[in-house]
Amino acid sequence: MRDEYPIELEVIREQIRGGRYTISFSHTEKVRLRKIGTDEIEEAILRGIIIEPYPNDPRGASCLIMGFSSQGRALHVLCGNLTGDELLIITAYEPDEDEWEADLKTRKGGG
Repeated sequence: MRDEYPIELEVIREQIRGGRYTISFSHTEKVRLRKIGTDEIEEAILRGIIIEPYPNDPRGASCLIMGFSSQGRALHVLCGNLTGDELLIITAYEPDEDEWEADLKTRKGGG
């Protein structure tokens, strides 16, 4: 199945630089409990790479970005609404070593 359009990391970064994003209301509390600041989310996206694109997600195109904050904290950030004017940050978390390989980009078990 061919992707409808490519997910462009630079477009996502421009939305972050321009402050054109929101954090999903349903996940705001989870992000707060994880003690992940907005500045760290921005830094991880600006310094990160897309590790899992989901262009054909039934809820709308999304992608998982892996990046580091300026303090060296590894974060995964799930972004959606990639075709809209405002990026939706669905959630952010520190990758779990039980689920991710040492590179923090590859799921264990290949899935």
